Amino acid sequence: MKVFITGFGCISPIGINFPENLKSLQSEKDGLGKSHFLNSLYASKKYFGEVKVDTPQLQKELLFENVEGLTRTDLLAFTAFREAVKNAGLTHDEISSADTAFISASTVGGMCNTDDIYKDANFKSTSNEFVNSYPYSRHTLRIVSLYGLKGFTDTINTACSSSSNALMMGMRLIQSGRIKRAIVGGAESLAKFTVNGFNSLQILAEDKCKPFDCSRDGLNLGEGAAYLVMEAEDVCSGKEHWGRITGSGNSNDAFHTSTLSDNATGVIKCMQLALSDAHISAGQVNYINAHGTGTQNNDQVELTGFSSIFPVIPPFSSTKSYTGHTLAASGAIEAVFCLLSMKYNELYPSLNVANPLEGCGSSLVRKYTTGIEVNYIMSNAYGFGGNCTSLIFSKY
Repeated sequence: MKVFITGFGCISPIGINFPENLKSLQSEKDGLGKSHFLNSLYASKKYFGEVKVDTPQLQKELLFENVEGLTRTDLLAFTAFREAVKNAGLTHDEISSADTAFISASTVGGMCNTDDIYKDANFKSTSNEFVNSYPYSRHTLRIVSLYGLKGFTDTINTACSSSSNALMMGMRLIQSGRIKRAIVGGAESLAKFTVNGFNSLQILAEDKCKPFDCSRDGLNLGEGAAYLVMEAEDVCSGKEHWGRITGSGNSNDAFHTSTLSDNATGVIKCMQLALSDAHISAGQVNYINAHGTGTQNNDQVELTGFSSIFPVIPPFSSTKSYTGHTLAASGAIEAVFCLLSMKYNELYPSLNVANPLEGCGSSLVRKYTTGIEVNYIMSNAYGFGGNCTSLIFSKY
């Protein structure tokens, strides 16, 4: 069963919709800077990938001004979901059909409002509007209610590979004949919880991140949301097709809670599985959207994995140098970037790289490149706990 992608929506630090994201990618314009909306000691000290719209304005634009308990994660999810179903031309009946699954991802969920939740739960405020907003699945359930979804629904939390796993699950449900359509992706907002957590690991960069650079010193946390509409071949004839998802692979190196094994066990395995699932050879991959966080461990291990899989490493880059690491949303956001790259035959670079890691050679894309035939793209995502996922997208 062939699985086509017929639409998507994306809000990120480089744009509030996918055309804005495309323009920033083509202009090599990143969205990294000091935070204006984050309530944190580090807001003015570290660099973040922050969506350039504050929470009240998001709520106003979505016409939800009088709805209580909505978190920034909810609003980012609503924005991307609305654009995705519109871009795919889905009707209300198609969205709410029992043949349509909705699989989302988040790790932060309502933790972006931890202070409010604490006050509400301990009767230190006059309202309890955020008490029910805490679970990471709350944004999913609110979309289910808002759109009257009746099909299979799930929320995945496998850290940074979460929304890649949502895409993989949607693809497999369609291929197995269980559903006709899946709306898949994830949403994540900046939060004190994750900022403090990553700071305790000492992997937040002092400046803008520089994936695959010898002097890389960490990542920039980011936020955003993206959803993609996948449809079986027999229900999407006549629609615009952005591409196909043809392969996926998931593995776990079972090495460490927050570090990949130096020998890239999980990284290599998930790429092998994805290539096998797509029935293509490593030599057919035209571009890799790397996980590329900018941390010492991740970039070196991923490069080790590339060297093991590819006789000649194809062009690769990390678009996290545009958006920061959007955690659970990163796989879906980067899937959108991959489809744009494939659609327009262009490659988006790793920004801020002055001295590439040994082994990158000329494969590391360091400037916006056009006129490249892009038929197969691999997109990688590696999560805490060793959960590693690779996806293969192919041109329609």
